[in-house]
Amino acid sequence: MFGNTHSTKTSEIEKKWLLIDAKGLVVGRLASVIAMRLRGKHKPSFTPHMDDGDNVIVINADQVVFTGRKLNQKVYYHHTGYPGGIKERSAKFILEGRFPERIVEKAVERMLPRGPLGRRQLSNLRVYKGTEHPHAAQQPIALDVASMNSKNVKVA
Repeated sequence: MFGNTHSTKTSEIEKKWLLIDAKGLVVGRLASVIAMRLRGKHKPSFTPHMDDGDNVIVINADQVVFTGRKLNQKVYYHHTGYPGGIKERSAKFILEGRFPERIVEKAVERMLPRGPLGRRQLSNLRVYKGTEHPHAAQQPIALDVASMNSKNVKVA
């Protein structure tokens, strides 16, 4: 009467390599697309407890954009571990700094589940600030996030 629920086995998992050019893309919308691909929710074989998402390479992470006044107003906090050791940085400070790719990394990390599986899925994400990446041997397929929705690109 009823069919069985599909549960992917480790041997059945096929991971693709995707390349996303983040130039001019809105951070949050880009991060949600990446998080969905890392988890594997775009596949019909999605299994919640398995890491069956794809490997994602993001280039030009230093050229992502924020909508509204988030560039100046959005604040990232971290704690040093000492009493009163909470530090804050604006999104503009981080984007203009030494590691602008951390903006994309943190946005995606905060959209993935916390725990061992989420950490394993996050390790399939590679973010680079320039156009160069060392994964040409994997023959990544380009994913055009800009054409998915007109709101994914900020129009000046």
